[in-house]
Amino acid sequence: MQKASGSPSVMDAQCPSRLVLDRIADKWTALIIQILARGTMRYAALQREIGGISQKMLTQTLRTLERDGLVQRKVHPVVPPKVEYSLTKLGRTLIEPLHALCRWSEKHLAELQANRARARAQTVAATAGRD
Repeated sequence: MQKASGSPSVMDAQCPSRLVLDRIADKWTALIIQILARGTMRYAALQREIGGISQKMLTQTLRTLERDGLVQRKVHPVVPPKVEYSLTKLGRTLIEPLHALCRWSEKHLAELQANRARARAQTVAATAGRD
């Protein structure tokens, strides 16, 4: 389905903006972009910086980011192998939008948490009322 302007509708499963958001809105992608915004890093350093990410998930996410042209992987011909990751020019264009999202998250975190707690309490109360 296309909008009247001729551009694809975001409601269409194959809309380019949905496909891109699926890639960059992933929590691991956002964290990796934020960390690499500070500069080139080796794999182990990235893994130490990102609490809770498994080796498999970090490898998978880095490969996807490299394939999409957002991250560059540089292998140095030394023993043991030295591999470094950095943002490409395209990857660097994501820094500001992700910083804006982080600022929004920090500004509204308390409100979001209060809403979740309220919804959880309502669910518990409704469930208790059925017993």
